[in-house]
Amino acid sequence: MDDGLDGVFRALGDPTRRAMLRELAGGERTVGELAAPFAMTFAGVSKHVKVLEAAGLVRRTVRGRTHRCRLEAAPLAAADEWLRFYAAFWDRRLDALEERLRAERDGGA
Repeated sequence: MDDGLDGVFRALGDPTRRAMLRELAGGERTVGELAAPFAMTFAGVSKHVKVLEAAGLVRRTVRGRTHRCRLEAAPLAAADEWLRFYAAFWDRRLDALEERLRAERDGGA
């Protein structure tokens, strides 16, 4: 796995960060708006945002004292591609199991 994909999965490994990404899918938000649903300090939220930024999933812009964040979804495509490989693997395995069970039921095997 490359460093970029490692960072994406590290970022996605935390439920707070996943919730933030879900919120950002609806549009740009301030760090304060991202913090609102969580019982944590602004510094705590900022640390989560920094992890998302490091993974390339969030872009933060600063206008005066306001920090605005937006979703950068492109890195999620690499994670999706990686997961699709395993989805196809399990589809093949389950199809083979289904075929075997059907053959046993029909008196084969």
